[in-house]
Amino acid sequence: MDAVYRMALQLAKHPDEASDLVQETYLKAIRASERFEEKGGGMRSWLFTILHHTFYSRIKREKKGPMAVEEFYEADERESAPDEAPPAWDLRSLDWDHVDERIKKAIDDLSPEHREVLLLWGVEGMKYREIATILDVPIGTIMSRLHRSRKVLADSLEEVAGELGWRS
Repeated sequence: MDAVYRMALQLAKHPDEASDLVQETYLKAIRASERFEEKGGGMRSWLFTILHHTFYSRIKREKKGPMAVEEFYEADERESAPDEAPPAWDLRSLDWDHVDERIKKAIDDLSPEHREVLLLWGVEGMKYREIATILDVPIGTIMSRLHRSRKVLADSLEEVAGELGWRS
């Protein structure tokens, strides 16, 4: 449940919305439990798939809803997101509150599609095939998004790496 909440929080960016997403995900999972089939990723991957579909269904539904005039012009000015291994650390020892703010900002600045792939791979430790199944996209798309997100992070964190004495 913690992993599903972490991903929901990364997607929604607000604790209350993340909690709602997790509740809705588990409710949908319980309702569809008789249709669950062990494919490759098991229960965990299945829950991430439900979470992914629930989150993006909400976004689509909200885009179709009424919008205040101010929000319309703000939305028009924002940059639109494209349509389109093992974890780096042990999750039990990861304390997100002590992560450098520049790293947090660099991850937050990624598009939702790239951030989601990066976090499923790097934090949750999922394999490419599992992520492709969860997001319902080809494995090549996962590889491309992961490569792109890692490249963008490396470029934006070059100064941090220098301070830590890491070579780029």
